[in-house]
Amino acid sequence: MNTQKLSVNRACVAIVAFLISLSAVQFCILYLLIDSRMLILCGLLYIVLVLLSVFVFISIIRRKLVLFSDTFCELLDNMMTGEMEPLQATEEESLFYKINHRLVRLYEVMMENRNSVAKERADLQELISDISHQVKTPITNLKMVNAILLEQSMPEERYKRFLRDSGVQLDKLDFLMQAMIKTSRLETGVISLEKKAQPIYDTLAAALGGILLNAEKKNIHISVECPEDLKVSHDRKWTSEALFNILDNAVKYTPDDGNIYITVASWEFYLKIDIADTGKGIPEKLHGTIFKRFYREDEVHDIEGIGIGLYLAREIIAMQGGYIKVASEVGKGSTFSIFLPHK
Repeated sequence: MNTQKLSVNRACVAIVAFLISLSAVQFCILYLLIDSRMLILCGLLYIVLVLLSVFVFISIIRRKLVLFSDTFCELLDNMMTGEMEPLQATEEESLFYKINHRLVRLYEVMMENRNSVAKERADLQELISDISHQVKTPITNLKMVNAILLEQSMPEERYKRFLRDSGVQLDKLDFLMQAMIKTSRLETGVISLEKKAQPIYDTLAAALGGILLNAEKKNIHISVECPEDLKVSHDRKWTSEALFNILDNAVKYTPDDGNIYITVASWEFYLKIDIADTGKGIPEKLHGTIFKRFYREDEVHDIEGIGIGLYLAREIIAMQGGYIKVASEVGKGSTFSIFLPHK
């Protein structure tokens, strides 16, 4: 018999038929071997009771199997449509409860994956929208400059000026692409930060090296208070990138002859780096918004930048278990506090 194609109903009928046949054989044997009519009747009654018990047992099992299969199919349908969660079983020690418990867990995993995919899709759409918005202006400017150079004749000095303008737009596009590459590599986990205990002084010095020239052009005085032997667990390359982005913003938004103060202190669980400037300040309502990707205030669009530096800084520090706080008052400057855990 092919048991793989045997249905539940046919299996139940086969078992009952087998038991009836077996009981008939037993009754015939009793009838031939025993002369006492009373014993034969007792044996017959016993066989009937056994058959009845087996029939009731099989009926109950069949009913439970049918009920479970219907419930199981309903749960699967609901899980696939996502309209409702699986119901909890009442028989906590039964096989049905164990299977239903696994279904509940499977449903939770499916919903987590679905939400994760939906979030990633929304993030991707937002990223594409941000990139298209950011590259639109430099590409438009490059097309305009290229058209003017091709269609008009002009003095050499003006020609060179247009070429310099093209170079500025190309630099902006290159900076944007490099920033997006860094962001995508961090967010997708392509780059894993390697933390180890090392002096923060060297990391801070590397970050300062990138902004000293611009600070000198604006005659901005930079004051640093950081013990050379002060160590903290961090990734030097990426932490330097985060500090550079914050320092670069400080230089951009601090007027000529301003000041930038950098103070490093060791707390019990964290190392704190304060970067304070005497710039324009940030309204309190924008303290959380400034860390969003590509965010820039309307009144600073004439200052070079694309609004991704603070976003990168926060991501880098957060990936190391730290965080960034900002305190600022309009017209009196800003203070960015970076907290890095010692371990």
